[in-house]
Amino acid sequence: MKKRNLFVLVFISLLFLTAQISLAKDMTAKDLVGEAKKSICEVSVSEAKALFDKGGYIFLDCRTKKEFKMGHVPGAMNIPRGLLEFKIDKKIPDKTAEIVMYCKKGSRGCLATCTLCQMGYKNTKNMGGGWMAWEKAGYPVE
Repeated sequence: MKKRNLFVLVFISLLFLTAQISLAKDMTAKDLVGEAKKSICEVSVSEAKALFDKGGYIFLDCRTKKEFKMGHVPGAMNIPRGLLEFKIDKKIPDKTAEIVMYCKKGSRGCLATCTLCQMGYKNTKNMGGGWMAWEKAGYPVE
């Protein structure tokens, strides 16, 4: 009798799992960014500038090394989005560090911010509009 109950339980579990997988929808990059934005803190470029002026914030550029070399926020650290999960622990071991993430336009930064939040970084903000908004505002560049 116990074997039969166990079999029924396993069968129902597999049926439930299969139903969950078939209900999952395919997501686009835009969908992923939209979902990430629901769970992160985003600041405007002017708010990011105020944090820059205040000091004590790490500006983390998640663009490629090539993009970073073309210009970045003064003193910013570069960890490309594709390497973030693997390098963040060594570059920023303090998970309570105040971080302002940015990319070119804001989408990669949004996903990177979401990743850091999932990894336990408590004080990470994404700079909306990214590097292009910073540069367009005429803020300092390096």
